[in-house]
Amino acid sequence: MSSTITSTPFTSLTSLTTLTTPLSPSPHLSPHLLRLTPLFSSLSLSPSLTITGPTTITSPPLPILNFEGDQVGTTRLTLKTAPPSTARAVVHRAIITDLQNKRRGTASTLTRGEVRGGGRKPYKQKKTGNARRGSQRTPLRPGGGVIFGPKPRDWSIKINKKEKRLAISTAIASAVGEGEADLVVVEEFGERFGVPKTREFVEMMRRWGIDPKRKAAFLMKELEENVQKSGRNVGTVKLLTPRTLNLYDVLNADKLVLTRWAVEYLNQTYGVDSEFDDEEEGEDDDEEADEGEEEEGSEEGDDAEVVE
Repeated sequence: MSSTITSTPFTSLTSLTTLTTPLSPSPHLSPHLLRLTPLFSSLSLSPSLTITGPTTITSPPLPILNFEGDQVGTTRLTLKTAPPSTARAVVHRAIITDLQNKRRGTASTLTRGEVRGGGRKPYKQKKTGNARRGSQRTPLRPGGGVIFGPKPRDWSIKINKKEKRLAISTAIASAVGEGEADLVVVEEFGERFGVPKTREFVEMMRRWGIDPKRKAAFLMKELEENVQKSGRNVGTVKLLTPRTLNLYDVLNADKLVLTRWAVEYLNQTYGVDSEFDDEEEGEDDDEEADEGEEEEGSEEGDDAEVVE
């Protein structure tokens, strides 16, 4: 059943508007994760979005700009998104998972039993006037072991594929604002760069209303070599393809720039009729069928044993 949900206004991806009660970060998270908290509190949905059902949104018409900055058409984004009550929690969990899974976990220290030396008692137990000491490698002395120091460990945590995909689509949907949107749709521009030229890339961004000093993420079908070389000298630009699309770069960008092909890709991958959902449902059906066949086989084996 379709229903219309009124959501809070959207300002920008790095603003501090809240959708629900602010999430309190865990004290066990590392400092570089805690600094990302302002990003989590920015997710909200624009009231100009038409929400059909609890998890589907259709954006207003988005203008398509050509290389010169003129409008040549319109398009729409139709994405699955988390309900407003849980949007921030879903995205928070996904971004923490992505960043924590990047940790190598190779930090290691030596305990007093692993440090070289310290096998001989430095001086006798009594009649020296000093505190008793059994080893020079005690953690209380320089060169000694480390108390409760880090050891190699696996920091990776698991997240469901559907939950991660829902977090990405929710973050992209939050960039569609009212008035000056934080999402720009453009035509393919890879062939326009015959040679690498950073100045032309910056001028192109200005024609599209993008400030080169603000962070921008470009999503395109393929990353042409000349485009990659032209944009790599702009420190605020991230050039992404479907293979490298990730939640952190989407949230960290002030502007999202999508090509016409990228909009179609997002609608197919993160939309209502997602191809991945169909594949996962098919895999679930196959697993259930295999489990059913195994159960039937085990029952037939039990019957055979009883007959014997």
